[in-house]
Amino acid sequence: MSNRTEAAANGPARRDLLTGIALAAATATAASLPANDAAAQARPAAKAQGRRAKPVVDGDHVVTREGVRLYVKDWGPKDGPVVTLSHGWPLSSDSWENQAFFLANNGFRVISHDRRGHGRSSQVWDGNDMDHYADDLAEVIEALDLRNVSAFGFSTGGGEVARYIGRHGTGRVAKAGFISAVTPIMLRKPSNPDGVPMEVFDGIRKGFLADRAQLFRDIAAGPFFGYNRPGAKVSQGAIEAWYAQGMQAGFKNTYDSIKAFSETDFVDDLKKLDRPTLVVHGDDDQIVPIETSARAVKRLLPNAILKVYEGAPHGLSETHKDRLNQDMLAFLKA
Repeated sequence: MSNRTEAAANGPARRDLLTGIALAAATATAASLPANDAAAQARPAAKAQGRRAKPVVDGDHVVTREGVRLYVKDWGPKDGPVVTLSHGWPLSSDSWENQAFFLANNGFRVISHDRRGHGRSSQVWDGNDMDHYADDLAEVIEALDLRNVSAFGFSTGGGEVARYIGRHGTGRVAKAGFISAVTPIMLRKPSNPDGVPMEVFDGIRKGFLADRAQLFRDIAAGPFFGYNRPGAKVSQGAIEAWYAQGMQAGFKNTYDSIKAFSETDFVDDLKKLDRPTLVVHGDDDQIVPIETSARAVKRLLPNAILKVYEGAPHGLSETHKDRLNQDMLAFLKA
């Protein structure tokens, strides 16, 4: 590992996470409410009462057993090798469109869904946790009868993919990919001393409750795409697209999800992963520091392919889309 990568992993990236997000939260002045702790990390998939026998396809939605409507994009040839794309917080499947379009044009059937409470999916009150996210992905896969799936997750979506494997195994999985992912765990705790302090996530919650719209603008215009870096080439369109997707998502859903992506421990889930794995991360990620995410995953999965993009921010699926497209394609064809 280069000296520059070491510095990015242990110094500026961590400080910029603290400062970048904290500055966004500082634009808010309202008092913080206690974080919602109702989301359980080890719970049944759903209550038996009122459940459907199986998930069903209804137009461009999959309706889960508990009645959640999940918006699904199904691009590319229906007989092509299957790729699923799980998106980040607080976005939707639209955030994957560069990769989905590229892979579909290269012969893959690409399935991307809006997570519950996000995009065009149901804004349900409960179940905004990783267990439900993973079970929803499983129901999309079941409803469409997908096999030999290459499952990719970006940021929070990486956690969703890991928890899917932890809860449902790899019977339908051919490969897995983690892009700027929150795995194996973000939060600092005794078993993860280099993680991100809880104060950072409390600051996000405070800013969210005070002025969600402004917080989302500040994140998109700052650390997410690295636009707060000197000399960064800023795309106002990318900022507006990020903001629009975030504001389309449910208020409570995205608030609860802060706990889900920051506190969920995916170590045991990753240990069940026995398929070829690609890990991609930027060494200037100010949102999910590389040392406690991608490099930690590599330590857990020594056979995984780790690709570090020098100078890349968290939102590299946009800023480094051509490189990511080619790396994903090469991995899928290997």
